[in-house]
Amino acid sequence: MHILEAVRIAFQSLWVNKLRSVLTLLGVVIGVAAVIAVVTFVSGINDYVAQKIFNLGADVFLIFKVSPAVTNVDRYLEGEKRKDLTVEDYQAVADACRHCDLIAASSLNTTGHVKYNEQSISDTFIRGITPGYATILDIDLSSGRMLNETDVDNHSPVVIIGNDIVEHLMPGIDPLEKEIRIDGWTYRVIGVAKKKGSTLGQSADNFILMPLTSCLKQYGSHNNSLRIAGKAASGGVSLEEAIDESRAALRAHRHDQPGGDDSFDIETNGSLLGIWQNFSQTFFIATIGIACISLVVGGIVIMNIMLVAVTERTREIGIRKALGARRGDVLLQFLIESVTLALTGGALGVLFGVAIALTVTALIGMPSSIKMWAVAAGLIVSASVGVFFGVYPARKAARLDPIVALRFET
Repeated sequence: MHILEAVRIAFQSLWVNKLRSVLTLLGVVIGVAAVIAVVTFVSGINDYVAQKIFNLGADVFLIFKVSPAVTNVDRYLEGEKRKDLTVEDYQAVADACRHCDLIAASSLNTTGHVKYNEQSISDTFIRGITPGYATILDIDLSSGRMLNETDVDNHSPVVIIGNDIVEHLMPGIDPLEKEIRIDGWTYRVIGVAKKKGSTLGQSADNFILMPLTSCLKQYGSHNNSLRIAGKAASGGVSLEEAIDESRAALRAHRHDQPGGDDSFDIETNGSLLGIWQNFSQTFFIATIGIACISLVVGGIVIMNIMLVAVTERTREIGIRKALGARRGDVLLQFLIESVTLALTGGALGVLFGVAIALTVTALIGMPSSIKMWAVAAGLIVSASVGVFFGVYPARKAARLDPIVALRFET
């Protein structure tokens, strides 16, 4: 009952002094809400990136002119000076990699203007691919057929379109076999991709896939380095063997100096995910550090308010001691009140943090994943703040002389 009584008194104090309570708890609420929101977003993005990367498969590797995972500016600028990866490079790898089930290539994304009759849509992502690259992009069709080798060999003016193209340009009609214009060139729709939704406020359905040769014919190969993807053969062949074959073929075709660096980068899902996790961990630590400052400020405010409460209730403390309350009883009472204040702020912070994360996800599609360990950590941290910053006011209350306290005039 002693502990429950202390908790009840703490909530009474919060209710009687509503404005002071809100201001007291604000620092803890902001700190915990920031921690919960950051953990939720980082976890959600990590899960999203991991899913996308692991969709490549553990036996898939990607070859770039310069890796998108490069974080060193000097290395990136040096990589940009390399020769572009070309269709001939892709063909050299495809011919030489005997331990690969799949070798495919893709152009870099470009944006274009798409028109059907009098309707048009802008900023559409346009990418040229060889047939196998649709697997790498995780593209499934809702209708029609996928691009094939014949389309690539014949530079066929055919495309796969995303769901945004259908909704904006062809609502209520079957888009298959319809002709659309892409930056002034005419193409025939042969397939429609399944809807993916949006991520980070960016629609994942505003895209067009066309044969790689058709894309290079329209947009040219200058500053349009390819990306080459390979999939190791099944039956016990290691990914390293497939990578070594592809690297040797590409070095020979690009005339890289023996013993010199590669004029390209090769990444696997493991290396891409590791680089991303290092980046997200750095961001996470930096943001948590900032949030901790808010928690410290909130703790200082709680300590200040508890000192005010000790002063306001000096006569009450004197009466309790005169009736037999021990020093430890008074210490425990004020310590419980401090923890109750901090835990209340922590609980509100958790609710606000989750609400912020869910709201942002609903508005812009930011991936989020609520982790129960983060909720528990938020409550534990807030309780720890209450204990740490509540000890001094509690000890001050416990050390009051009962005679002096009874004579105290507010």
